[in-house]
Amino acid sequence: MAPKKKKQDKPKRATDANVVGLHAAILDQHITDTLEKNYMPYAMSVIVSRAIPEIDGFKPSHRKLLYTMYKAGLLGGQRTKSANVVGQTMRLNPHGESAIYETMVRMTRGCEALLHPFVDSKGNFGKVYSRDMAYAASRYTEVRLDQICTEIFGEIDRDTVDFVDNYDNTMKEPVLLPTTFPNVLVTANQGIAVGMASMMCGFNLTEVCETTIEYLKNPAHDIISTLPAPDFPTGGELIYDVDAMREIYRTGRGGFRVRAKWRYNSAENLIEVFEIPYTTTIEAIIDKIAELIKSGRIREISDLRDETDLNGLKIAIDLKRGTDPDKLMQRLFKMSPLMDSFSCNFNILVGGSPRVMGVAEILSEWTAWRRQCLHRKLTHDLAQLSARLHLLEGLKLILLDIDKAIRIIRETEQEKLVVPNLMEGFGIDQLQADYIAEIRLRNINREFILKRTQEIDSLKAEIDDINQTLGSDSRIKSLIIADLKNVIKKFGIPRHTDIIHGHEVTQYNEQEHIEDYPVHLFLSCEGYFKKITPASLRMNSEQKYKENDGPNMYLESTNKSEILLFTNKQQCYKARLYEFDDGKSSILGDYLPSKLGMDDGENVLFMCSPADYSGSLLFFFKNGKCARVELSSYATLSNRRRLTGAFSDKSPLVSFTHIVDDADFVVKSTDGRMLIFCTDRLAVKSTRSTVGVSVMTLKGRHSLAEAGPLSRYDVVNVNRYRVHGIPGPGAPLKSEDEGIVQITFGDQKPSDKSEK
Repeated sequence: MAPKKKKQDKPKRATDANVVGLHAAILDQHITDTLEKNYMPYAMSVIVSRAIPEIDGFKPSHRKLLYTMYKAGLLGGQRTKSANVVGQTMRLNPHGESAIYETMVRMTRGCEALLHPFVDSKGNFGKVYSRDMAYAASRYTEVRLDQICTEIFGEIDRDTVDFVDNYDNTMKEPVLLPTTFPNVLVTANQGIAVGMASMMCGFNLTEVCETTIEYLKNPAHDIISTLPAPDFPTGGELIYDVDAMREIYRTGRGGFRVRAKWRYNSAENLIEVFEIPYTTTIEAIIDKIAELIKSGRIREISDLRDETDLNGLKIAIDLKRGTDPDKLMQRLFKMSPLMDSFSCNFNILVGGSPRVMGVAEILSEWTAWRRQCLHRKLTHDLAQLSARLHLLEGLKLILLDIDKAIRIIRETEQEKLVVPNLMEGFGIDQLQADYIAEIRLRNINREFILKRTQEIDSLKAEIDDINQTLGSDSRIKSLIIADLKNVIKKFGIPRHTDIIHGHEVTQYNEQEHIEDYPVHLFLSCEGYFKKITPASLRMNSEQKYKENDGPNMYLESTNKSEILLFTNKQQCYKARLYEFDDGKSSILGDYLPSKLGMDDGENVLFMCSPADYSGSLLFFFKNGKCARVELSSYATLSNRRRLTGAFSDKSPLVSFTHIVDDADFVVKSTDGRMLIFCTDRLAVKSTRSTVGVSVMTLKGRHSLAEAGPLSRYDVVNVNRYRVHGIPGPGAPLKSEDEGIVQITFGDQKPSDKSEK
């Protein structure tokens, strides 16, 4: 019986055709068009509407939150639950509750993340200097606007800034907030956009306002004379470099270092750290110091704990007897986040475009924007006063004949004709007539009208004064300066961060505090490492190894030297010998995969003491090739502990040797051939992962068996095996040379002591 035709065959062919058509459609799309249509709008939205602060010093999320609280009557009013504010903010900020609440937390007084918080808080809002001190849920905490917000919202209802529709066109929100001081320099801000970022450090409010005043008086003012350095709410000590600071002020980019403040309690023999850099946390500091203690790099500390409480931050460090606290703190500043760097990137949105600006340029943009706000405010006030004056001038005409006005109203039969009849009777316009018609009967008396018309002269004086101010740049400057002086008087506070000059700081040099002496290094096949002093080795020369383990390499070096450890994963680990404890022959030593944090299955093959990084490394591979790599290729300027791609992985490694001068080398193959060549035939490479050049021509499935310097071999007839050009096939091994011992990894032959 013939098999039935499968029903799905025909639809399958149709599906294949659809796939081909779809594939053709995809091929017709250009990646540049896709990026322009899909990715660029997203990137621009992140830059303009999310991550980069604007000239008022706020990101959109900050501005929406504060404006929501202002409209809710929380400026000067009672506190409300944070959950209420978060829910109302969603009308302007289409994000989740947690994102909005996190934004609020950073702006609160309780978090201590800002020099001048905008939110007066009640409850647990965590701390900026603690990673693990979590803030309470929004249903438990209460907030309202802090008093400094009067300098932000005091003019917002006087047409100082533009308003736009929110995301669903149900309400209006301000484009910027009319701050009366350069909040962009006072409030620390950071944001990561697409392809750019912003990192604004905070400055002291008093210093910023005084600098702005001097800048308005003299645009050539030396800013650093009144604005010496940034200020952070967590305090600390800023290590001052005037040239670096001038460069930051000029370009908007650069960095400086901030370190913790501490005191020594001699009664309890402990160090108390009570202020830390703004960029780190208590937990990060404690974790790093604990790591240093565990690794043996710091031995003077007996105990370490976090004693932060309601009185503020405190890290207690108990010292061992005889410890010098100053020298210990110098080491901790060098080796832990107790001293950290802050990188500045003054990237600000101006007119919708991101710009990296120096401090003078920021002040220029802010003062120009502030002038615009004042012009708009004065124009708004002028319109209000003019409208009031116009109404009072119409009211003044009634003073001439009150009875006539009453008679016109009484004799008018229809209500809609009252206003036209007043307009005709007194020669006034509709606005004035409406105002007069709305006056209550009890107020139609001479006393009421005289009191109102007395305002006319004062209104005219105010209008003239505003017109003069609008036409005078110096008077606008005076208003800005007056506002700045008022801000200093009301909200100025002393600096939190102290300034210390670089020459006052004693730099810790670890090398100067380390004793240098000869050491013997032993590496076992399974990766156990021992550093033994000559005196200890003389007392006991018999090395202890685990079962099924044995010696791999032996070197002589000094305690201050570096050591390079090469692994089976083609990686090189760098370490300093003083980081290892002096050991004894009777112990197993340090297990390097654990000590150096190696990957799973990674083990040390060989080691090298580079000294001054002179000479070369020779890597012999099973495929008959040898790579000669400059030892200086493994030197790094930074403190990198691991280098990847330390040697080629194209063929298994057979032997490794460190040479300084050219020498004769012996290579043997598995088919009983031997070859002797001079290393001057090998070109020196700077690329660590080079595959090398062929030194021995191999036949069939045979491979390189061993290699090493000729000085380690007892060859009877050297000329029989010597070649003057490589690669070569080598010569069959003679019976008198067959007793040569196979060479293991290493650049020195193991001594008798290591072989016992």
